[in-house]
Amino acid sequence: MKPSIKCTVTALVLSVGISLPVSAQTVVLDDLFSQLQSADPTQAMRLVGRIQEEWGKSGSPSVDLLLKRGQDALLLGSIDSAIDHFTAAIDHDPEFAEAYNGRATAYYMADEIGPSIADIRKTLELNPRHFGAMIGFAAILEEIERPEAALEVYREVSALVPADGNVQEAIDRLEKELEGQSL
Repeated sequence: MKPSIKCTVTALVLSVGISLPVSAQTVVLDDLFSQLQSADPTQAMRLVGRIQEEWGKSGSPSVDLLLKRGQDALLLGSIDSAIDHFTAAIDHDPEFAEAYNGRATAYYMADEIGPSIADIRKTLELNPRHFGAMIGFAAILEEIERPEAALEVYREVSALVPADGNVQEAIDRLEKELEGQSL
């Protein structure tokens, strides 16, 4: 009887230990997003950086390394290499939103809009508050001449990050462009 209790307790400790980082990260992110609501532009930039830092933590050193290599390849303009690294990260952890977001960016840079949109969709499915993916999607919507949809997405981003001046400029620009047209 004792070995079975020991196995049960061990399984419980392992499952709690594995789930703690995710819930702890959620609490941290919830707090950061709450602070964003009243942040001035300087504070908002700092908070956005901290949020992005949290999003970059997969919980696996190997997946984090693949993400970093993909980001580095993007910075060097090695788009195919970036796609390969992000794809490998996704293969290792199909629930890691940031790998999809990185690959969406790489696909966009390779002028592969369809795959980029598919990865943005997956990013937002896994992380509905991913304002970076939303901004990328809004930019694509503008590029494919869907300004009404882009405006709607920018407004969603503004609700998450009210102090983002670039987003507000995009909203103002699109509102002016669409003035007199029915939305």
